[in-house]
Amino acid sequence: MWNPKTIDTDKSLYIAIAEALERDIRNGILKPGYRMPTHRELADIIGVNVTTASRAYKEAERRGLISGIVGRGTYVTADLGMDSSMMKIEEKVSKMIEMGLVLPLYSKEPDISRVIENVLKSNQMDRFLRYTDPLGLPDHRETGAYWVKRFDIKVSWENIVICAGAQHALTCCLSSIFEVGDRIATDSLTYPGIKTVAKTLGMKLEPIQMDEEGMIPESLEAACHRNPIKGLYLMPNMQNPTTSSMSMKRKKEIANIVEGYNLTLLEDDIYSFTNQSSMQAIASLIPENSIYIAGVSKAFYAGLRIAYVVVPKRFRYKVAQAVVNTIWMAPTLNAAIVSECIRDGTADKIISWKLEEISKRFEVAKEKLSNYCFSGNNNNFYIWLKLPNYWSGKEIELAARERGINIFSADKFAVGGEVAPSAIRISLSGTETIEELSKGLDILERILSNEYITLDPIL
Repeated sequence: MWNPKTIDTDKSLYIAIAEALERDIRNGILKPGYRMPTHRELADIIGVNVTTASRAYKEAERRGLISGIVGRGTYVTADLGMDSSMMKIEEKVSKMIEMGLVLPLYSKEPDISRVIENVLKSNQMDRFLRYTDPLGLPDHRETGAYWVKRFDIKVSWENIVICAGAQHALTCCLSSIFEVGDRIATDSLTYPGIKTVAKTLGMKLEPIQMDEEGMIPESLEAACHRNPIKGLYLMPNMQNPTTSSMSMKRKKEIANIVEGYNLTLLEDDIYSFTNQSSMQAIASLIPENSIYIAGVSKAFYAGLRIAYVVVPKRFRYKVAQAVVNTIWMAPTLNAAIVSECIRDGTADKIISWKLEEISKRFEVAKEKLSNYCFSGNNNNFYIWLKLPNYWSGKEIELAARERGINIFSADKFAVGGEVAPSAIRISLSGTETIEELSKGLDILERILSNEYITLDPIL
């Protein structure tokens, strides 16, 4: 049990305890996932009252050092020291085989010149190059309403706000609807982008236990009962990183909890276009408690950076103000190009070509990794692989990088004090070609099987 050897008595005791905790974490004495003493145990160990111990833990939690898990205790943050960002602002390593980032299969996107020519011929360029309503132009919002119908979201164009991509939409929603210190429930393994935004905005993510369908309703309800949860972030139709999809029964159970506790659901459906059968959104069940984010960047022409956000009336102008506060408006010309792609059928053709390609890539992965347990199917842009018990996620991520492959371990997706499982997410769409993917999977398979250990040990 943790016992700080020394604390700085010249400072307030709760600050001194928090700093001692930080020191021992930085020195490697306390590891990510380590279970901390209870508040009362800590008070007895140090010789302070429980109030001081509680204040120390609160300060340590504010610094991102520890995280409380409902009904289970307080733990050293599992992803402490792990960079949650998917994109590093640094020079790309040459010849690195990209199997970490989930890219949009650019090679299946045809030259966009014809679409742009059609937009130019519309004689509306003057309109597209002015400051416009931060909600977006009405005709572009109508296209957004049309686009989200495929996900069983039936709304008026007035409920659509246009953002500059799904990440921008998340930033706008969190900054406008929630406040510093608010608690947002997420899967215990989740999209790193929500982690970075929440941290930047001073919001607390609450990890909720998962099973093969994703978030467990009973665990969510327990968290809501014990803590003042304000919101919920989910990817129910192709969860990132585990590839799980919720049944309709599970979605209804989650929806009932959202309504019962008056939560605001942020439903991120960036990959729903890959579902060949209709997958109803949770937001369609509880529209007044939900914000539905439909980014198009993975579907076609990512550089246009457009997302359609379905927002109930009570939040609409708050989100619009956040758009103003960040970029004033999503680029109207880009929104016009995206609208043209959707209306003239270009978007559906590209999606069809991408699904055909990703199916081929999945079959390659299925063959190369046949000796290992992984989840995913032939329309997933990534798979989730359980590691052999002699590998940890961090170790294999480093080993793969040294062999010229970029992959992401479970640690990058872990929330709070939850200990990450020994697993990795493997992108099937990061490489330019199937041949390059095949080469990367061959190298990864040899790493997984420890074939390299006797040839060239990794120190």
